[in-house]
Amino acid sequence: MWSSLSPLLEALLKVGALAFVLNEIRGIVLAVPVLYGIYQAGGTWMAIWLGISSLGGIALSVVVPVFAARKLKKHMARRAPAHASAT
Repeated sequence: MWSSLSPLLEALLKVGALAFVLNEIRGIVLAVPVLYGIYQAGGTWMAIWLGISSLGGIALSVVVPVFAARKLKKHMARRAPAHASAT
């Protein structure tokens, strides 16, 4: 069963890598208005805090899925040999 699932999993990982790159581009696009807003506000402490908070939220939307994918990959690697020996 794992041999038939492997090409599907490989394709999903490639799509995931593409989605990761597109998410990074999205983060850059979303960061530009924040940085421009800080520039327009004259760099006040409130503008800087809002910018840090906004960019931190964008960063978390990238970092959390990366850690989840790594954990899933490790989990799948640990389970694969057990299933392979059972068949």
